[in-house]
Amino acid sequence: MKNYILAINPGSTSTKVALYENKTEIVKTTIDHSASQISKYNKIADQYDMRKKEIIKFLDEAKFDINNLTAVVGRGGLLPPVKSGAYKVNKKMVDRLKNNPVVEHASNLGGIIAFDIAENLNIPSYIYDSVAVDELEDVARISGIKGIERKSLSHALNMRAVAIKVSKELNKPYKECNIITAHLGGGITVGIHKKGKLADIVSDDEGPFSPERSGRIPLKSFMELCYKEEKSLVKKKIRGKGGLVSYLNTVDLRDVEAKISNGDKEALVVYEAMAYQISKAIGELSVVNYGDIDRIVITGGIAHSKKFTSLIKERVKFIAPVVIVPGENELESLAYGALRVLLGEEEDREYTE
Repeated sequence: MKNYILAINPGSTSTKVALYENKTEIVKTTIDHSASQISKYNKIADQYDMRKKEIIKFLDEAKFDINNLTAVVGRGGLLPPVKSGAYKVNKKMVDRLKNNPVVEHASNLGGIIAFDIAENLNIPSYIYDSVAVDELEDVARISGIKGIERKSLSHALNMRAVAIKVSKELNKPYKECNIITAHLGGGITVGIHKKGKLADIVSDDEGPFSPERSGRIPLKSFMELCYKEEKSLVKKKIRGKGGLVSYLNTVDLRDVEAKISNGDKEALVVYEAMAYQISKAIGELSVVNYGDIDRIVITGGIAHSKKFTSLIKERVKFIAPVVIVPGENELESLAYGALRVLLGEEEDREYTE
C-alpha cells in the first residue's frame, strides 16, 4: 500500500518540507522566509497561514495532487511535557500551540500547519518526538534546590531516530536497548535511552558548551555576572553568544579547524575542550544504567567532522562501541515516525493537556 506522507519542519527563518512515499523521499525543499515577511507578524503562531500557502505552492510545483496524501506530520513544538513518539494533533493541541505555548518557538508551527492541511483532506495529522519529550526518571529530576526541578527539553526527534536505527542494526527492539546519543549542533544534547525511554539527558544549558551556547559554567562566577549585567545580555551570553563564538568569534566548526591548521593554539585548546566536555557528558550518563550500554551514537551536523568525532570516540570507546551517524535527518525522522503509526507498528497518543 502506498502511503504519501508530508513532513514539515518549521525553523525561525525557513520551513523544511519533504514528501515521502512510504520510506522513499519523493521531493524535498527548504522554503526561506525573509526578515520582512517574518516581521509582519506579532506572534510566531500568526505565521502559519503564510507558511501553509508556501507549502501548498511547493506541492503544486512538484505536480503532486494534495488529495493523494495519507497523513501530514509536523515538528512537535514546546508543549507541556509529553511522552515520546506520535501524538495525533487535535484542536486542544492547536489551541495550546497558538494561544498558550510554553515558549514562543518556530517548532510550534509544525502541529498547527499539519492539522490545518490534514483537516481539509480528512486525513490524520501528527507531531512526532516533540522538543518537549519528557521521560526522565524521578531521581533524575532532582536539581539540588527544592522548587527547581530538572526539565527535559532536548533534540529528542533526531536522538530517538538514530537510537531506533542503531537498535535495528543490533537486531534488537529499541525497547530492549540501552543507548547513549550525543546530538551535536548549534546546541548540544546528550541523552540515555534506557529500555525505550529517554531516561535522562545532559541538556544544552547544563552540559557541554556548543558553537553558540555556554553550557554548564561555574555557578558563583555566573551569579556575579548576573548582578553586573542586564538580564538580556546575560541570556545572550548563555544562548547565542556563548561557547565557540565566545572564544573564537565563529559558530562554524570548519572555521575553527581552519584556524587550527594555521597554527592557532587557542583554537586548538577550545576545540579539544568542547570534545572533552561532550565526552564527560557521555561518561556521566553511562552510570545511569550502571555502565551497561549497548552503543554510543554521535549525531548532528558536527558529526560530519571525522577529526572532531575521533576526539570523542577515543575517550569514550571503553564504555561501549561508538557509531557515527552524521546530520539531523529530521524530515525523514518525522515521516518514518508517522509511517510506523500508519502501519500499526506504533500507536499514536491523544493530547489532553
